[in-house]
Amino acid sequence: MAEQNKDAGELVKVRRNKLEELQSAGRNPFEIMKYDTTHHSMEIKDHFEELEGKEVSVAGRMMFKRVMGKASFCNIQDLEGRIQAYVARDEIGVEEYKDFKKMDIGDIIGIKGTVFATKTGEKSIHAKEVVLLSKSLKPLPEKFHGLKDTDARYRQRYVDLIMNEESKDTFIKRSKIISKIRSFLDGQGFMEVETPMLVPNAGGAAARPFETHYNALDEDVKLRISLELYLKRLIVGGLEKVYEIGRVFRNEGVDTRHNPEFTLMELYQAYTDYNGMMELTENLYRYLAQEVVGSTTITYNGIEMDLGKPFEKITMVEAVKKYAGVDFDEIHTVEEARKAADEHHVEYEERHKKGDILNLFFEEFVEDNLVQPTFVLDHPVEISPLTKKKPENPDYVERFEFFMNGWEMANAYSELNDPIDQRERFKAQEELLAQGDEEANSTDEDFLNALEIGMPPTGGIGFGIDRMVMLLTDSSAIRDVLLFPTMKSLDK
Repeated sequence: MAEQNKDAGELVKVRRNKLEELQSAGRNPFEIMKYDTTHHSMEIKDHFEELEGKEVSVAGRMMFKRVMGKASFCNIQDLEGRIQAYVARDEIGVEEYKDFKKMDIGDIIGIKGTVFATKTGEKSIHAKEVVLLSKSLKPLPEKFHGLKDTDARYRQRYVDLIMNEESKDTFIKRSKIISKIRSFLDGQGFMEVETPMLVPNAGGAAARPFETHYNALDEDVKLRISLELYLKRLIVGGLEKVYEIGRVFRNEGVDTRHNPEFTLMELYQAYTDYNGMMELTENLYRYLAQEVVGSTTITYNGIEMDLGKPFEKITMVEAVKKYAGVDFDEIHTVEEARKAADEHHVEYEERHKKGDILNLFFEEFVEDNLVQPTFVLDHPVEISPLTKKKPENPDYVERFEFFMNGWEMANAYSELNDPIDQRERFKAQEELLAQGDEEANSTDEDFLNALEIGMPPTGGIGFGIDRMVMLLTDSSAIRDVLLFPTMKSLDK
């Protein structure tokens, strides 16, 4: 290992010496301001017949170089991919060819020349000019993939994007997914808005917030855990259809599906309910799969999921009965719920009520089975403080969670717009906070004031964008779809 570090140090020293030579000769590559390009690599390859024999200019990182006396080959990598260049001394000039031979793998260069095909048929550029645009002072790794290097890939995403085509493709697709979401919602008449990230009261979800201090106001504030309460204020204000795509922050653990900061999309639509949100979810997911994957059937980790047919609907009570064999319609008291939990080895806390224990059964026995697109309807009121109760059964609310691959992909409500009921729900949450539940909500007086002004019947939903990207790109971990995931400091 020490020898390898020594070799790496020597390579860096050689590159710095080359830079000093260039600077001494008045040709500092870092002083070049711009380089005019006409095409990208794939554009040249895709339109070869019309571009053959014509002059083009490209720029990118040199990933390969083979020097053969008076002529050489190199590969240049840009946003779209790689293209080969043929560099001949007699074409670019003797001194310029000497400079080219001193260039290193990883250097960023510009190439101007004519499009042609080699004898083997490879679409290439016959260089007339090669310009060093930026000097790479550290060598690229020879191998930068495989399980051994996942930590390095996440910490140095810039190197990962250079070395791994699959990784770059994932993030290009992520950008496309978010763009297509916007297109879909804009076409449905939704308005994109932005709401605060620093808030006095972090509500709208069951999560522990991050806390910080605002010096100018000398007040403690929190990072938002959800987008919900501000977006509902806008529904009160009459905007009718609003959505936001933004970062939220939850002070929780890190695993293959959780990162403390992640991208959430929430939307709210006046004059509809959770049935309207189900219809929107089906249409959105089908649209995205078709646009991004090219089919309404997607494959994740070798498992096919069919987004083309109607999504299954099942209540939480029905799901627990189906997969755990326990019928909560026959359980009427907390004591009976605890007895069922004890019999099925489901752990619960003293503060948990019947609805909480139903949800624990669901998490234990049901979630992993929900591989195909499934709406799980009608959750217990105890775990749904912002949702309308079902008129025919007030122990449950008009809420669904959307599942695929055993993961929760979205969470939707018929939104609670009764300020008196909402105050009672907040009061129950405050009691949980007092009992030590750090994920419970606290009362938001301004939000209650907004509800008292009057909010129309509303459907709302939150989508986890990162899990959506994982499914549509067949990525195994959330860190694979976050450009810069949260990592523990190396000096810890």
